[in-house]
Amino acid sequence: MELETLEYEERGHVAVVRLNRPEQHNSFNTVMQRELRDTWQAIKVNDDVRAVVLTAAGTKAFCTGIDRSDIPVTEEQFFFDPYTYDDPGKFIGPRSQELWKPVIAAVNGMACGGAFYLLGESDILIASEDASFFDPHVTYGMPAVFEPILMMPRMPFGDLLRMTLTGNDERISAATALRLGLVSEVVPSDELFDTAFALAESIASNPPQAVQASLRTVWAARDLSPQQLQSLGNLFLTKAMTVEALAEGQAIFTSRERGRPRTR
Repeated sequence: MELETLEYEERGHVAVVRLNRPEQHNSFNTVMQRELRDTWQAIKVNDDVRAVVLTAAGTKAFCTGIDRSDIPVTEEQFFFDPYTYDDPGKFIGPRSQELWKPVIAAVNGMACGGAFYLLGESDILIASEDASFFDPHVTYGMPAVFEPILMMPRMPFGDLLRMTLTGNDERISAATALRLGLVSEVVPSDELFDTAFALAESIASNPPQAVQASLRTVWAARDLSPQQLQSLGNLFLTKAMTVEALAEGQAIFTSRERGRPRTR
């Protein structure tokens, strides 16, 4: 597929999606919004893809949110009907498109504002040592609403509030993000992509039905009560434990070719 704001490639069972507007700090305009939505949809029905690496071109920024040239500037444009308004970032994340294949976000440079639509719906976040996280909305007279909602499960409440209310005046370093649990690993910039890709490749080597059912279970566990989740547990099990999936897993087990585990 021809893309204007993204780069896309498949390496084995791993898809690489790269935001590609480095001169605009990889901010998303209406074209990128559409291309991200369509890309997630395409990956969803592509059985060859079992995992995804989401990253960005350049070194300055992973994503700085919406391209401000797309923001309504006239009073007539700005005041909208809250019952029919579609937020610009609403459909750019993988979960918004019901994509249940693991997405590893490799965060380089700044990730702020609308970047959290992508990070909040990714599964595993890895950061380069120079990565930073912040939400500048309030500094520019805009309420931060959907971004902190998406990041709530990923950050301690007090730290999320602090990031939201300080706006552009304070940034979370990669080291602090690791301490908070926002990211699971921090690596040198020149190792970021290879680390994220190796992780995606490792996940993609597992039987896909087992991976996707496990992924959906963990996301459901975040939002449901234990009793609700227990009642759905058998559904997740039976959807994934097919004869074919179990045979594939048994073949892996009996082959003893399981690779060498990486310790982090």
